[in-house]
Amino acid sequence: QVQLVESGGGLVQAGGSLRLSCAASGRTFSNYAMGWFRQAPGKEREFVTFIRWSGGSTNYADSVKGRFTISRDNAKNTVYLQMNSLKPEDTAVYYCAAGHPDYGLGYKGSAYPYWGQGTQVTVSS
Repeated sequence: QVQLVESGGGLVQAGGSLRLSCAASGRTFSNYAMGWFRQAPGKEREFVTFIRWSGGSTNYADSVKGRFTISRDNAKNTVYLQMNSLKPEDTAVYYCAAGHPDYGLGYKGSAYPYWGQGTQVTVSS
């Protein structure tokens, strides 16, 4: 089992920045790929980004490329999501997830068996 706890969400004005953190405990964190997903009210959960266990491979949704950056610190069992130039459409509950997605499938939520409880991000216009 892997337990995940997100933090860092909040209310920010458009154009602002936030950094989300996801602290992991349980099984060896460094063995897992980590993903960030989000779900806005009335919408389906969507992929944001993921990072492989080594940190050497990342992928981003087109909607956040160039604005969001994922990173991980395996020594601290933590993955981060730096969000810059935030837009009102980024408003959502953000979830981190851990798993072993097959090559090319890091964007699929079903590839991650472990999920955090989510943290709310609200971007005002």
